[in-house]
Amino acid sequence: MRIIFSLFLVLSVSTIFSQEIETVQDSAIVKVDSLYREDQFYLGLTYNTLQQKPQGVSQNKFSVGLSAGFLRDMPINKDRTHAIATGLGFTFNNYVQNLAITGTGEMPFYTVLDDKTVFNKNKFTQLLVDLPIEFRWRTSTYESYKFWRIYGGVKFSYVLYNRSLYTDDQSKVVITNNIDFNKLLYGIYLSAGYNTVNVYAYYGLNPIFKSAEVGGENIKMKAFNVGIIFYVL
Repeated sequence: MRIIFSLFLVLSVSTIFSQEIETVQDSAIVKVDSLYREDQFYLGLTYNTLQQKPQGVSQNKFSVGLSAGFLRDMPINKDRTHAIATGLGFTFNNYVQNLAITGTGEMPFYTVLDDKTVFNKNKFTQLLVDLPIEFRWRTSTYESYKFWRIYGGVKFSYVLYNRSLYTDDQSKVVITNNIDFNKLLYGIYLSAGYNTVNVYAYYGLNPIFKSAEVGGENIKMKAFNVGIIFYVL
């Protein structure tokens, strides 16, 4: 009888203990946030091209752009698959081409370098602070971090700093804060893809230069930059 009672006691204690473990495990499950936000930090890498170039101007080397920033995600539907986002970012753009800028920042002079001209480097760069405003469509859920997305919008950029560089075997000309550069730039952009890595394209709606001429022709070059963009958190 004692043996039967002991077995019954052991089985009862085991059952209670296993139930307690299941309860602890259930309570340890992390609750998902149904009010989640997506893609609030970004990092982009682009290949930069110039559109509407003056006659004779060309790009013969790779021009790179880097961007990073924060976007506040604001869902506008119950499923949180549609959202509006805005924030702040920074962009560094580099344009390697054959439009030489000499003189000074207050009195710049422009020359198209032809095939007969021997030079080492010629480029201009910009550092911009960006204000993007975009509409977002995605297939996200609060249970998965992998989803399809299409984001598009308009970006306003203020040029904090510009610099041009021309070098040959005899000279080096560096000009900063050229007054002919547009201080305010704006354009449209689109990004699309799956998970973290997405394709990205930006087209400038106004010229990079506000008042510059070469050979009697206004310089109305606009940016068209394509590349990839990474979203996190």
